[in-house]
Amino acid sequence: MPVRKRLCSGIVDRVTVGGSSIKHEGKKSIVLKHECPTHDAAIKLILELLTDTEYGALKDASEVDAVGHRVVHGGEELNLSVKINEEVIKAIEECCVLAPLHNPPNLLGIRATMKQMPDIPHIAIFDTAFLSTIPKYVYTYALPYEWYKEYGIRRYGFHGTSHLYVSRRAAALLHKNPSDVNIITLHIGNGVSITAVKKGVAFDHSMGFTPIEGAVMGTRCGDIDPAIPLYVMKKSRTTLEEMDKILNEKSGLLGITGKYSDRRDIIKAATKGDERCQLAIEVECYRLRKYIGAYAAAMSGVDIIVFTAGVGENSPIHRAKVCENLEFLGIKIDSKKNELTVGREAEISINVEDPKYPVKVFVIPTDEELVFAEDVYAILQGTYDRYTNFEYVFQREDFKPIFK
Repeated sequence: MPVRKRLCSGIVDRVTVGGSSIKHEGKKSIVLKHECPTHDAAIKLILELLTDTEYGALKDASEVDAVGHRVVHGGEELNLSVKINEEVIKAIEECCVLAPLHNPPNLLGIRATMKQMPDIPHIAIFDTAFLSTIPKYVYTYALPYEWYKEYGIRRYGFHGTSHLYVSRRAAALLHKNPSDVNIITLHIGNGVSITAVKKGVAFDHSMGFTPIEGAVMGTRCGDIDPAIPLYVMKKSRTTLEEMDKILNEKSGLLGITGKYSDRRDIIKAATKGDERCQLAIEVECYRLRKYIGAYAAAMSGVDIIVFTAGVGENSPIHRAKVCENLEFLGIKIDSKKNELTVGREAEISINVEDPKYPVKVFVIPTDEELVFAEDVYAILQGTYDRYTNFEYVFQREDFKPIFK
């Protein structure tokens, strides 16, 4: 930074569970098996490879000026990226009850890295931060209000950094200020979320108190009648813990197909006549299409639709079905553009000169790490601001539409 050049990337997989390995991509790429029984061991391994004379991007760990940490849940209080201190760590700990599967390992990573690199700033970037602008009448549930006051029950939303990046990037592609456009962003991976971005800020979001609400996902059920789990628990004597596992890990596309959560497997089986896989595609895409209609109404119109994440970036079938019969909203995609756009940034809208279809449809690969880097750098420079810290999306000139 500030030239925004990626020097290397990588991941340590299966930390603490056995069979650990590290993947590093830089001036040379390598995959090594290396047991990491603790997060301390994983961070140490990363630093060793970062400074390796053959593979590393750095001569010495002292070249690192700061570390950015993704934290899934910041609750209501932590709604901006922030320099980590003991007070911030305590606040993240208090949010563990809201994200029990994510915040605890996030904290382990923070503590391990601060132990290995104690003399530099550490910055927390929260998944929920971009979505903290959602109005109170949108995030409030029609439940006893005391539950909100006592237990913090409200819509929070997730995938915030992804929705932030692609919405800002989409505005830049049209040479528009984010405050001048309404955008619907669809993050479609194993987890799925949709955000209505009104005049540059998040206005509504499909996920809720937990990531289970909203769209149909790989293994999560999304929106359902809340009485269904209670009914099944009474009928089958399913325990609370078992039902939680069913709704999060055995439902969604896996629940419908009975065997697949990966869309590639589902599409392959559907083309061979598997009726449940065909049904799964129809159910998922219908629900996504319904969200587009709802959010277009909620924002009094939409200017841009964005598809991102693994499925959004790589599945023309899903994009085509989601946008099916939306011409009345001014949305129509070009089938040829759509089919030939896989894993790259492109516009897939119909003829850009047709006034009947003014809504632009983009495929934009997400870049959450760039958001982290921007926030960290801005905080170090004392220039951080949630609404103006997006120069990078305007400065990039690598977007070249593959069709005219």
